[in-house]
Amino acid sequence: AHKQQQQQQQQRSLLWSSKELEKMGLGEDVDLHVYEIPVEYQAVQRLIPALWKKHSPQLVVHVGLSGMATTVTLEKCGHNVGYRGLDNCHFCPGSECCIEGGPECIDSIIDMDAVCKRVSALGLDVTVTISEDAGRYLCDFTYYTSLYQSHGRSAFVHVPPLGKPYSAEQLGRALQAIIEEMLNVLEQSESNINCHNEH
Repeated sequence: AHKQQQQQQQQRSLLWSSKELEKMGLGEDVDLHVYEIPVEYQAVQRLIPALWKKHSPQLVVHVGLSGMATTVTLEKCGHNVGYRGLDNCHFCPGSECCIEGGPECIDSIIDMDAVCKRVSALGLDVTVTISEDAGRYLCDFTYYTSLYQSHGRSAFVHVPPLGKPYSAEQLGRALQAIIEEMLNVLEQSESNINCHNEH
């Protein structure tokens, strides 16, 4: 019961942060769609491809809660194997992997180091860090599934629990800045590719 209570509190934390972000928006030229993905392997495998098909987005940014985090963490990559933890339905993939035969690790095409530097330079009262291990649970599973589906056009941000130490407003503002910088970095890298192709 205690674990279930913790999970409910964590889900509320994420919901508040997402609502703050939704309220603030990302400017007039960005369509923001916010979805809640259940902490269930099979739901992830069903929903992620469906959402990509429905919206064909420029970028998908997943936000997950980490009880151990004290900073806002940008995840560089997702991993395919090592999923042994049971989800909210007490299910675990028999293969212990996301995509059978898929690469062991997929990197985001977003330069997370550049995003981290840019957001840190904005002087927000939130610390942003980088990670290469999203945890081999539903966050990592979701990230890998999305990276595989999108050919790398996905990102994952881990946030700490609400009030430890940041408020929903602080997290919402940090997410807004992070996503804006991710879009800037993505657009710059794409314009560089187009520029090279033209010469």
